[in-house]
Amino acid sequence: MKPRHKRLALIAGVLAALSLATALVLNAMNSAIVFFFSPTQVMADEAPKNKAFRIGGLVKEGSIRREGDGVTVQFVVTDTAYDVAVTYAGILPDLFKEGKGAVVQGRIGDSGRFVASEVLAKHDENYMPPEAQHALDTAKKSAAP
Repeated sequence: MKPRHKRLALIAGVLAALSLATALVLNAMNSAIVFFFSPTQVMADEAPKNKAFRIGGLVKEGSIRREGDGVTVQFVVTDTAYDVAVTYAGILPDLFKEGKGAVVQGRIGDSGRFVASEVLAKHDENYMPPEAQHALDTAKKSAAP
């Protein structure tokens, strides 16, 4: 093989390896991305059906119900315009309370209920996730006369 052919083969091999590495990284990033939706968007069927996503808003007053197993909890997340029923099996954060902000990650189950795999609660009196605050502000504007 001539030196020129060896050089071209080496360049082609490096490009192929780089392309494969790029494809693997992009695939990993695509499967790890979790999008945020407000309850209004979920009710408008804008959320994906078979992929995990996040819902943010306020935990509706009087909506927390604990099952007999002591682990499963049902509650409602609202943006004051629409409500989304959520089921979660696990330990809730200490700051999780009715009327407070929360972001839940999961997917819509077969029954149409949102099945959460993770629940995040706001960490102090002044903080609300920006996406949740934006969803609440948008819902309030659309509900205003």
